[in-house]
Amino acid sequence: MKKYVALLTVVGLVLVSGTATANQELTNDLSRCAPGNGPAVLVSVRGIKAPSGNIRVQSYPASPDAWLAKGRWLHRVESRASAGGMDICVPVPSEGKYGIAVRHDLNGNGKTDITQDGGGFSNNPSISILNLGKPSVHKVAFAAGPGVTRITVNLKYM
Repeated sequence: MKKYVALLTVVGLVLVSGTATANQELTNDLSRCAPGNGPAVLVSVRGIKAPSGNIRVQSYPASPDAWLAKGRWLHRVESRASAGGMDICVPVPSEGKYGIAVRHDLNGNGKTDITQDGGGFSNNPSISILNLGKPSVHKVAFAAGPGVTRITVNLKYM
C-alpha cells in the first residue's frame, strides 16, 4: 500500500509541476516557442533536400551516457518536410545543457536509409564515416535558458 501511495504522489507531482518526461512524442507546436514561453528550443532546420518524407528532431540531455543512446531522448517532434528549411519547436524540461539530433527520413519509411536520408546536430559539428556520423556530446552541447533558445541545424546528405 505504501508503494502505491508513493507512486501516486510522484505521478501527481509530475502532473502538477508540468515537468516534461522522457520519450515524449510531440507535434510541431510553434506556439510553445512564442515570446514569453519556454523553456524550449526553436530549431531552424536548413538544407532540406526535398519536400518529401519527415523531419524528426530529438532532444537529449548533454551527458555522455544519454547522448544518442537508445531510448534516452527527451522529446521527439516529427513533421512533414518542407523544401529548403523549416522551424521546429522542442520543449525542454528546464534550463540546462542539451543536444539536438535532426533526421530527414526522405522517403518517409521510418527507417534510416544511409544513402538517402539527411541528418544534422546542434552546433553543426563536422561528421565523418570514421565516427559513423555520431559526434561527441561535447561538440553538440548547448545551453538552453529559461525562455526560448534559438539554434540552427544544417542538414547533410551522402
